[in-house]
Amino acid sequence: MADSPTVHVPLDSSEQPILDKLLALRDALMLLKQDKSTYVKSPDVVGLYDQVITQVCHLNQIRENKTDEQNRVDSVLDDCFQLISLFFMTIGRNNEAPAVYAFTSTIKRLLDHLGEANYYSEKDLQSITVTIGRMRTILGTGKQDYAPQLVTLLEARLANITGLLAERRKKFENMPPGLLPTYEKLISILRSMAAANTKQTFPAGEVKHLRQQWLDIQSKLVDGEIVDPDGKPYEGQNLVKSLLDSVAPWMDVILERQGKIDEKFQDVYEKLREIRNQLDKLSLTQAWALRETDLYSFQRELDKHDAARVNGDFVDASGQPAEVITNRTLLYLLRRSYAYIYILMLASEPVSEALQPIYNQLQTLKRCLVEVQRSGGVSSPRELYPYSMKLNSIDNLRVDGKFLVGTDIPEGQASVNALLAECYDISYELRVAAEQERDDVDEAEIKIDRKDSEVAPEITTESA
Repeated sequence: MADSPTVHVPLDSSEQPILDKLLALRDALMLLKQDKSTYVKSPDVVGLYDQVITQVCHLNQIRENKTDEQNRVDSVLDDCFQLISLFFMTIGRNNEAPAVYAFTSTIKRLLDHLGEANYYSEKDLQSITVTIGRMRTILGTGKQDYAPQLVTLLEARLANITGLLAERRKKFENMPPGLLPTYEKLISILRSMAAANTKQTFPAGEVKHLRQQWLDIQSKLVDGEIVDPDGKPYEGQNLVKSLLDSVAPWMDVILERQGKIDEKFQDVYEKLREIRNQLDKLSLTQAWALRETDLYSFQRELDKHDAARVNGDFVDASGQPAEVITNRTLLYLLRRSYAYIYILMLASEPVSEALQPIYNQLQTLKRCLVEVQRSGGVSSPRELYPYSMKLNSIDNLRVDGKFLVGTDIPEGQASVNALLAECYDISYELRVAAEQERDDVDEAEIKIDRKDSEVAPEITTESA
């Protein structure tokens, strides 16, 4: 299934009713996404999911002997699954099979771009490896609860990105461990320069500082070779040397152009930079400002720009490819935006948006209590009163141990209750520590008083 929309019409007229139904379902999902007047309810999402699965069953029957068929039905179906996946995150069902779909799409984009970029960090792969493992666990435990059509689809997508991940890992198989710090540093310099090149005001000083870091690495070469602490050239250093050599001309061009972009690509540049900036802001305020389905619009806008490239290059209206610096700058913004979407998905909590305000308050309260604990606790239990009052006010919202919204019981009760209990535990530990300290002080004062009372008669007798 394509991750970017296509325009090919169904080749088989029998698929047209399926396409019409999927278009209607996508519209319904988009309307639900745009309705911010109330929180998204599980029955609404599950009902639409069931209808999409029904159309998948019809499509599979028609394509029984045409497994490689790809047309607009597939792109619209991808839209539906993408939205449903993000909706499952929105309602707090992050650990269920449908939520895996959106991750597989974004991870595939990231791995495709890493391969295209050629230079990437091993750290880039570590998080993806953990996420794929978690998705496999989710899919394994949820097989019995969801349609086999969805499970088969997700298994195929997981197998695809697992294969891509294995290919990307091959780059580091022959790299000596001693070279990794240098390689990671060069990757950091390269990306920092790309980020600096997209700032509103070009930071010449920052780029010159990055250039100095590159020169420091360059100065350690011996006869053009990177050597180990014993002065012996590392084996398998070609990748690191090629990266080292490619950074220099890139820095020269950036310093020369000072963040200016070819006017023919200015509109694309502004759109991509705006998406990057919006996602950056969301990464800072995610817990309070993000509904996971909001990521869909960003994804599709990025997919559109990604699909418009020709042979990996952005092209102008006449079909001419962008010059190297323009192309690299646009690719940086595109890839950085995909990375932000991935980060925001990872940060999504298994809590319905209806309970998110309570969950956010408890997270803030926990951070405050932990900070108090780290700074040495409190001198008196009275200092905990504000925290206790807030905890009690949240606790009083529960009815029979559940947080209700009207008569509904939103998803994520276990997560919110666990966080509430954790806050109570930390508060109790602080209270016990404060009372113990007070008792220790009182006991010490009593001992001093007793000692003074024993010494006083001796002094009196001697004086007499």
